[in-house]
Amino acid sequence: MRVELRGIQKCFGQVRANDGISLVFEAGTIHGLLGENGAGKTTLMKVLSGFIASDGGEILLDGRPVSLRNPAEAIAAGVGMLHQDPLDFPPLSVLDNFLLGRPGRLIPDVGPARRQLAEFGGQLGFHLDEGALVSSLTVGERQQLEIVRLLSLGVQVLILDEPTTGISAEQKVSLFSALRRLAAESKTIIFVSHKLEDVQDLCHEVSVLRQGKLVGQRRLPCSNDELVEIMFGQVLTKSRRPEVDLGDERLELRGLHVAGGRVRVSGLNLRVRRGEVIGLAGLEGSGQELILRVSAGLARPAGGGVLIDRREMTGLPYRRFLDAGVAFLPAGRLEEGLVPGLDLCEHAVLTDRNGARLVDWTAARARAEHCIRDFDIRGRPESLVEELSGGNQQRALLSMLPPDLKLLLMEHPTRGLDLESAAWVWERLLERRDQGTAIIFTSSDLDEIMENSDRVLVFFDGRVTGELLASETSTGELGQRMSGLDGGEMLHHA
Repeated sequence: MRVELRGIQKCFGQVRANDGISLVFEAGTIHGLLGENGAGKTTLMKVLSGFIASDGGEILLDGRPVSLRNPAEAIAAGVGMLHQDPLDFPPLSVLDNFLLGRPGRLIPDVGPARRQLAEFGGQLGFHLDEGALVSSLTVGERQQLEIVRLLSLGVQVLILDEPTTGISAEQKVSLFSALRRLAAESKTIIFVSHKLEDVQDLCHEVSVLRQGKLVGQRRLPCSNDELVEIMFGQVLTKSRRPEVDLGDERLELRGLHVAGGRVRVSGLNLRVRRGEVIGLAGLEGSGQELILRVSAGLARPAGGGVLIDRREMTGLPYRRFLDAGVAFLPAGRLEEGLVPGLDLCEHAVLTDRNGARLVDWTAARARAEHCIRDFDIRGRPESLVEELSGGNQQRALLSMLPPDLKLLLMEHPTRGLDLESAAWVWERLLERRDQGTAIIFTSSDLDEIMENSDRVLVFFDGRVTGELLASETSTGELGQRMSGLDGGEMLHHA
């Protein structure tokens, strides 16, 4: 199916998210859509997938103008979208989610659906347990389920919005293999990303958006510097991270035992000092997320102890950890970090811990404006958080962290951010580090871990296969240890 967009316009208030964009996506190709946060990539794809209505322009499928008023009409026309945060129902099973949106009978025929799930999954190399709850799946597995579901509904155009954000290297290999196979079957693949290496590795051509406009198109491969200059108007350079003196212990984990989902971590000992940055590397579901949540008071350990500033905190609730100067930044922005339906001003109220019984809306608005200005959030105090781009949601979360932190725990802190935004965020985080905050974070981006960590703990199947100095190791060694190939004695045993 050939897709043509002509003069697409979309405004949110005074913000022109899409300003007369015209593009063609050919059948049998993987077309990359690049741009910084807020460039209009996701908005344009939501217009194409019927998720939102455009203010002007038209969509043509195989030369035929169409009006796609909602996602159901788009899917019926052959266009489906995998959103950055999969739109599924976590309390339901894999099979139940696969059945969603199927036309026909009120009570679907489970037998053929079960066979289709196995058939489509098998063709793409996806291994999905039909009886598993979606809440137990990794982000990558949830993406696989949604791809299979959309294909079973007959889509010929598959849009993927930042699909490699928050998934493991192994899952990315599986995803890319599946997308290449679909393109070879004449499907049209639109790959929305800010990651140059992913676009270079996968796509046949790329279009670049900046501030709502189409600013460049290239056949691939081409140089990364050329793409960066089109995206940002300049070539970006990396600044060297200065060293700081480490202080007293901020966090101590003593013989920690914790279990969650399909993984168990046993007997972990860890000390983190003031001003230290610790990266936790590992395939998704290897145990690193459990350690963050126990250290934040969001999960209870089965054994062992958690100490903050040498004070016993084991088993205390998250609010007590907040009072002790600990904050947690989750990977699920809308699921855990922000409240859909509330605007930035209301979030400023929720995160204000001054203890006042009455809301000072003037002060709340001033705080929201300060956050918007200080963190360059593309929005206004009255902007609903779900209307922000993924990168701007992340900036909003970062902007509302408490000012004086002893320990900051983060899952994928630059998830969904472009290169310039990610570098800017780490400048801010390292400013906190310089002020004495200890930082522990997970990331699926090994370069991010290597560039920003003092030490790296590598997890595999619930155990730490390496505790390394970032300055004395390589991404290759991290990758080996993440696969369980440590070449030496395991430091901790499950």
